[in-house]
Amino acid sequence: MQYALIIREAPEDFARRGDPVYRDGWMAYIKAIGQAGIVIAGAGLTSPETGTIVRRKGEDHDVQDGPYPEVKEQLGGFYLIEVPDIDTALEWATRVPISDKGSVEVRPRLQM
Repeated sequence: MQYALIIREAPEDFARRGDPVYRDGWMAYIKAIGQAGIVIAGAGLTSPETGTIVRRKGEDHDVQDGPYPEVKEQLGGFYLIEVPDIDTALEWATRVPISDKGSVEVRPRLQM
């Protein structure tokens, strides 16, 4: 079964990305999921102020460049993993090196 690990980070976490200790934690996690042979795809994302939001407005679109209103968490990245069950996916989610201000949402991939 495939699961998305959707990683949300606090603004402070985005600021810590240049910290070698923080980066080493992520590198260890990336290595672990690679060695386990469960990762299908994944990527970290740049900070929210680099994004652009497109919203449909009837037949038109509204385009808004960042930064956006401050919220507790922003999308920081994702991994798509293939594991036997939700319990295994949750186990890998608990290993994601986020701060206590971030979160990891685990969601099954839509099978079509």
